Amino acid sequence: MKVFKFGGASVKDTDSVRNVASVLKHFLNENIIIVVSAMGKTTNALEKLTNAYFFRNENPQIILEEIKKYHFGIIKVLFPDSSHSVYSNIEKVFQEMEKRISRMPSDNYNKEYDQIVSQGEIISTKIVSAYLNETGINNKWLNVQEIIKTDNTWREGKVNWNLTEKLVREHFDKNKSDIILTQGFLGGTSDNFTTTLGREGSDYTSAVLAFCTNAESVTIWKDVPGVMNADPKWFDETKLIAQMSYQDAIELSYYGATVIHPKTIKPLQNKKIPLYVKSFLHPDEKGTVINDQQSPLPIPCFIFKVNQILLSISPKDFSFIVEENFSDIFKTFAEHQVKINVMQNSAISFSVCLDNDEKKIPELIRTLQKIFRVLYNENLELITIRYYNQLTIDRVCIGKKVFLEHKSRYTVQLVVKNI
Repeated sequence: MKVFKFGGASVKDTDSVRNVASVLKHFLNENIIIVVSAMGKTTNALEKLTNAYFFRNENPQIILEEIKKYHFGIIKVLFPDSSHSVYSNIEKVFQEMEKRISRMPSDNYNKEYDQIVSQGEIISTKIVSAYLNETGINNKWLNVQEIIKTDNTWREGKVNWNLTEKLVREHFDKNKSDIILTQGFLGGTSDNFTTTLGREGSDYTSAVLAFCTNAESVTIWKDVPGVMNADPKWFDETKLIAQMSYQDAIELSYYGATVIHPKTIKPLQNKKIPLYVKSFLHPDEKGTVINDQQSPLPIPCFIFKVNQILLSISPKDFSFIVEENFSDIFKTFAEHQVKINVMQNSAISFSVCLDNDEKKIPELIRTLQKIFRVLYNENLELITIRYYNQLTIDRVCIGKKVFLEHKSRYTVQLVVKNI
């Protein structure tokens, strides 16, 4: 068993969907689970739809119509025969979405988010599955919510591993010789509500399915040659890393490398399942393999995160910041579901760098201000360098003001702002 994951860029238009079929034709005799994300920027569009529906700040019907037009534009090219069943199947999905946004939303934004945003993967997989069958790549469409079970932590569903493993094995024991095509990013609760596994969570879905089926490998198909030492958007000269350890992959993904979802590595490492990152444009090239071979990376790796905010938290009475303060602070962060990207403390202050989420951060600050004095700087960048040297630090700090620097043996993190 192999697990393949195709992200949004790999199914963004008709040519991309056709290319997926071309890639899969290299593996026709393989036993494969195919995990597919929403098409192109559909998740962003569905987030916009969710906001319009919940906050009534735009007309949700207009946004939904744009999403529908985009998908049917792809369908009409891939399936010239308008009587094909894919037309009615996708129409039903949009009809259900229209019913949902015509009702009053509940008071739980995150729950509404999961029920709406999840439809991007449902739509894309129905289209891709139908097209593959049309081109002779026979596959069975599977609703992943039937086998990956989570709690009801909306937008960050926590997998019930025992139940999920049981359901996955039961399903795949009955379908051993079939190509299965399913959704990334999604899970289901015990009462049949949809959860999502966190943004860009399709990689994690692939790892969950690989773990539960004892897969031979996982391959993430990207529009890049593999894992590069820096994002080409930030650096003109980037280099392919042919092999990296699970530990380095976890570190890089945790610090914000977008090529792999942070949760992906642990299930694979636990069963020593190799992860390949390969180009869907050049499927014969080797790409990158991530495995248990321990070896330091040959060159420094750079990760940039923009739209950061730096909070400086201190007791109002100017006393030392002690363990009791940390307990209150971390409890508050957990309650607001805010992840800390880097932290540093002094005698009277605790500084944290965070993604500046416009929905979570203002409320977090208000809650902290009930107990602490809170200062903050916005519009910052977080630069992480794995296997750094002074030359690389100097290189990224040109034209920047450094607000915070945190060094460990192999990693340096810099919170900076353009001068």
